[in-house]
Amino acid sequence: MQAIILAAGMGRRLGDHTRDNTKCMVKVNGVRLIDRMLGQLSGLGLSRVVVVTGYKGDKLKAHIDATYSGKTAVEYVDNPVYDRTNNIYSLWLAKDKLCEDDTLLIESDLIFSDRMLPMAVGDSHPNLALVAKYESWMDGTMVRIDNERNIVNFVPKKAFRFEDTAHYYKTVNIYKFSREFSTNKYAPFLDAYCKALGNNEYYEQVLRVITLLDNSDLKALPVGKEKWYEIDDVQDLDIAETIFAEDEEMLRRYNFRYGGHWRFPKMTDFCYLVNPYFPTEQMKAEMKANFDTLLTEYPSGMYVNSLLAGKCFGVRRQHIVAGNGAAELIKSLMEQAVGKTGVVYPTFEEYPNRLDKAAIVAFTPQNVDLSYTASDLMEFFADKDISRLLLINPDNPTGNFIPANDVKELCRWCAGRGIMLIADESFVDFSDDFERNTLLSDDILEANPNLVVIKSISKSYGVPGLRLGVLASADEALIDRIKKDVSIWNINSFAEFYMQIYNKYQTAYKEACHKFTIERARFRKRLQEVGWLRVLPSQANYFCCEITSRFTSHELSKRLLSQFNIMIKDCDSKTGLRGRNFIRISVRGTADNDRLVEALLSL
Repeated sequence: MQAIILAAGMGRRLGDHTRDNTKCMVKVNGVRLIDRMLGQLSGLGLSRVVVVTGYKGDKLKAHIDATYSGKTAVEYVDNPVYDRTNNIYSLWLAKDKLCEDDTLLIESDLIFSDRMLPMAVGDSHPNLALVAKYESWMDGTMVRIDNERNIVNFVPKKAFRFEDTAHYYKTVNIYKFSREFSTNKYAPFLDAYCKALGNNEYYEQVLRVITLLDNSDLKALPVGKEKWYEIDDVQDLDIAETIFAEDEEMLRRYNFRYGGHWRFPKMTDFCYLVNPYFPTEQMKAEMKANFDTLLTEYPSGMYVNSLLAGKCFGVRRQHIVAGNGAAELIKSLMEQAVGKTGVVYPTFEEYPNRLDKAAIVAFTPQNVDLSYTASDLMEFFADKDISRLLLINPDNPTGNFIPANDVKELCRWCAGRGIMLIADESFVDFSDDFERNTLLSDDILEANPNLVVIKSISKSYGVPGLRLGVLASADEALIDRIKKDVSIWNINSFAEFYMQIYNKYQTAYKEACHKFTIERARFRKRLQEVGWLRVLPSQANYFCCEITSRFTSHELSKRLLSQFNIMIKDCDSKTGLRGRNFIRISVRGTADNDRLVEALLSL
């Protein structure tokens, strides 16, 4: 068996990375693609490797010859018109060599796990294409397969339909062809196709013709969860470097992204703090039905969006402002701070990060459950000079919760001392008896003009991609200042439409929250099966857990990501929890939650 590597392309979309080299000379985590690929091929006992060169071909040949001379038999085919042809012509130039032996055909811009080539070689079928179930990042040729792994159709870009993606597999661009198949079927069709339709095509088009006209005997070999990526541009390179990073580097790369994890669909994200049961399919269908209009029309300004936010939460327009996520409102509010702010640690650090350290008066509960009450806060801050008190309720990451009546008492205590109480209730709808725990009402706001309530719509409403949050207060001067501080079009049309239709789905939302509390209780019992985890009580959609033995929080985070593709929050970066071996685990759907527990038990 031999291998043919197609490496003639220019890789323009990689910019500076391919200014002086072809794509397969690009380094991923310090290793060139061609070096990784030739290293993987070297263990297969191949008779030779044929590399089709083109753009910067001399540099590629010089590198291969200097690195692999005497180790791997490498031959070259040159494509002199690489800038005017596509990979069908590169393969046509190598068609005589293709017919001389069984062949692994590989495109040079790929990175893939060490197991994938042995999978292809070891499969009993002589002719096959490695394929992967369609995911949103994939582009290029798709196939449809039957229950016996026969490829029944190649789907080119022009025929691609998003409605059919549930049935699509993406070609990994690794093929195995028998000498007989190449000689009697593929090469003759390749020759005829090039003569009839030209050289600026893709070689998969020939396979498409063969599957349409003949029983091609071409099987699909799904790669399952094996890692691979096709590197066409700088974004692809960044993702590939994350997926194929070593344990420590992989964890670092995921953490500094601060989201966008949908680009890694095989990774299960237990840092992700949302409601797994909302929005409903019906609500999502209504959003989709209006997609074209929302995409192509401007959103409304602050007046309308304040009206909509007030409608959603039963608050007057003058008392509420909608933000591009709660983060925008937190920034505006905290940067207007005067005097010192009381902060409970550990906490959601977006708030204190907006303050000078000298302006923070910190309270850290001194008990094993990291719990505290309104009375604890009043006692601690009684002799402290603060103008604001921050309360995340339930708190993040501990899940500590203070009942609404106690928060109202705390608010009155603050009012008597001229203190503004900032109550972030982004997670309050996950609490037991949640319908009575919110402070978002005109009656409560007007009775407590020193109260500011912030709520992220991402969390309990399950729509973090909309970037939507609200801030409410009866202090209309404060509300006006914040409205002037943020952009007039700070809310996009999708977020605006979500607020417009939300009230129709309020009953479904309450059902989702009740369903969530049941799953949280079940999940806690399952987590308690792990003997080296101490699970703190929580009224939020996550559990703060102490690792009592076996691992540090960093080691466990690293092991779960590298071995199981599961991401959790290492709380060692949190003020008040450094060196204390705490992690935070979100509550997802039942299947995901059980998968995490089984992974923990297996460790």
